Amino acid sequence: MSGLANRPYLKMNGIGNEIVVLDLTDGSHAVTPAEARAIAAHEPFDQLMVLYPPQQVGSDAFMRIFNGDGSQSGACGNGTRCVSWYLMPVLGKDRLMLQTPTSLVEARRAEADFTVDMGPPALDWQAIPLARDAGDTRAIDYAYGPAGAPVLQSPSVVNMGNPHAVFWIDRDPAEIDLATIGPAIEHDPLFPERVNVSIAQVRDSGHIVLRVWERGAGLTRACGSAACATGVAAARLGYTGRRTRISLPGGDLRIEWREADGHVLMTGAAELEHEGRFAASWFADAA
Repeated sequence: MSGLANRPYLKMNGIGNEIVVLDLTDGSHAVTPAEARAIAAHEPFDQLMVLYPPQQVGSDAFMRIFNGDGSQSGACGNGTRCVSWYLMPVLGKDRLMLQTPTSLVEARRAEADFTVDMGPPALDWQAIPLARDAGDTRAIDYAYGPAGAPVLQSPSVVNMGNPHAVFWIDRDPAEIDLATIGPAIEHDPLFPERVNVSIAQVRDSGHIVLRVWERGAGLTRACGSAACATGVAAARLGYTGRRTRISLPGGDLRIEWREADGHVLMTGAAELEHEGRFAASWFADAA
């Protein structure tokens, strides 16, 4: 029987991003990819945020982030806000340091919302990573669609703990068939670790509308790291300043690419949908 049987969990959302928060800070179990897939089959999520005991002095918990297909993500801003909603009252803190396999993430309460310091973006093609040097990462040499009449082209590429390609269009992103285009670009050989695919429209110098196909999760109502990547890319191209509002289908995020240290700050809401317990039967085939 899986060690997750009868474990309590929280089903939450970060502006529509479906998040499951699982507290394993007692150190009694380590979630496997098969168990993550089993949870997703019964309690669908965009990301599963698993909390383990801290591994670094000064951190409050170690965090692993699973996608619905069992793969792991290096960052999830919306999920981190949901973790903050849960863990801050438990620890009696308004500020957390959360360790991931690749970084230390700071989160703090911002009145009714939460702000997550997503760290600095990686902008070099090898850090994205790309399979080859495709030119200026503000607008790389890449197109999707028929030769001579591409549907999308020249994306900005940014790594915010995971790789992102942001395509800029001059119409409503809802007009793009992202359910078809997203998986094709996600698995393009140019992106050896796959890629999150964003379609962005600049409404004005302080407002962007965004839709996201998330690697390992698919179409999503929100993606915090994609919003951060888009905010950085827009500022690099001069479309916006370093502060902008990003509107996703699930709601708005406030993004700041801080000039002092290059860190990206993301502020938004987190809400509890319901509490539950994992049934033992969910994991019958997850051994």
